[in-house]
Amino acid sequence: MLRYLGLLLLIPLLDSLFLVFVATQIGAPLTVLLVVLTALLGLLLVRAESRHTIREIQRKLAAGELPTDELLDGAFLLVAGALTITPGLVTDALGILLVVPVTRAPIRWAVREKVIVPYMDKKSGGFATGNVYIGGFPFDQAGQGPGGPGPSGPGAGGPGPGQPRDSYDLDEDAYDIDFDDDDSDRRPGVE
Repeated sequence: MLRYLGLLLLIPLLDSLFLVFVATQIGAPLTVLLVVLTALLGLLLVRAESRHTIREIQRKLAAGELPTDELLDGAFLLVAGALTITPGLVTDALGILLVVPVTRAPIRWAVREKVIVPYMDKKSGGFATGNVYIGGFPFDQAGQGPGGPGPSGPGAGGPGPGQPRDSYDLDEDAYDIDFDDDDSDRRPGVE
């Protein structure tokens, strides 16, 4: 978490250093004009892409499909709008990278595969993405259960010595319970 916070604090520092560098190369008035023009260009692109994304969301919903990619695009466009409003050339460049569909597609894939899917797997145990284990015990190392290396290995019959038992054999103490099928309630005062 601190790594991400450090990265967020590093962006304005890089942005201000780059602005000073550009101002020394082309002059302060041209640098201010360049910052304003890139911000306006970014906002116009965000507006156009946002309209397109909303239309795509509506189209997919009308067809009965889930608009997962379009919702991620909407989140990226929201971040891109915030980046392009922020004065600076580095933030404007990052914002424009998130706006352009050609560069947004690989970013969307990377975020989905490296952030969203692992987070969903961790929170749901694999049920949300379909990565459910199909054998052995969950959270095992190298497919070995808590009693040993598999069903025929040592400890396969139950807990070993010194391990607590979590099930008990009832054999002859098992009871069958018969329920009456009549619908009358036998509590006093209830008809």
